Amino acid sequence: MTPSRDIARLIEIMAALRHPETGCPWDVEQDFRSIAPFTVEEAFEVADAIERGDPDDLREELGDLLLQVVYHARMAEEVGTFDFGAVVEAITAKMIRRHPHVFGDETARSAGMAKGAWNRIKAEEKVMKAARRAARGLTETAPSLLDDVPAGMPGLVRAVKLQDKAGTVGFDWNDPKAVIAKIREELDEIEAEIDRTPRDAAATEAELGDVLFAVANLARHLKLDPEAALRVTNEKFRRRFAHIEAVLAARGSSPAQASLDEMEAIWQQAKSAMAP
Repeated sequence: MTPSRDIARLIEIMAALRHPETGCPWDVEQDFRSIAPFTVEEAFEVADAIERGDPDDLREELGDLLLQVVYHARMAEEVGTFDFGAVVEAITAKMIRRHPHVFGDETARSAGMAKGAWNRIKAEEKVMKAARRAARGLTETAPSLLDDVPAGMPGLVRAVKLQDKAGTVGFDWNDPKAVIAKIREELDEIEAEIDRTPRDAAATEAELGDVLFAVANLARHLKLDPEAALRVTNEKFRRRFAHIEAVLAARGSSPAQASLDEMEAIWQQAKSAMAP
């Protein structure tokens, strides 16, 4: 089997990998739940390639992400629910439906009609989706403003989405400094939990979640992406720790052999010498 620019070849490759007798044993044993974490990981790797400004890596990572779509579609086809073509049809139909100002008639293409169309159409789609679920016998809980925020999102991203949604009806702080005060309050609460004897692990986890949720809210009020900010800090930490390793190696030592004070001194040097 040779490489190709045709999506049909990728679909054929996935079918071969999933063949119960001649396929790859690892691929054959996977299901939707086991593959989902890889799907999320590939999306982050796409974001990382964009952040680094590396078009070659971006091309490759987009291919990896596309493979995830093909993978899920193949598993769905095997159980008779849908195939890759249905996925393409669904998203093309959605884009056409959500952009009447681009694909509709002259009236729909007017600026006045375009304004607010996206949210109106999404609301109509939500009603249609609920009707389809009811037709399949799936019970619906009472609708909530926050229902559209997927539970599978990374925690910080979902926190911001939930806060944004709640903010549309006025459930929000009106000053970033009020959010900072909330962060201090949550830090006090987790400190009290840490001091408790014996410590309740579940309660401590809950308090830590409250701290992170409040920090995500601060990022939202500052119009910053908390995931992007954390990625920058992660990379900064990696560079500075690599500097510690390099300095210690030049001394014939290593982090495992050095004291914390020695590593901290080198860390401070790195902070002064390197860009933030």
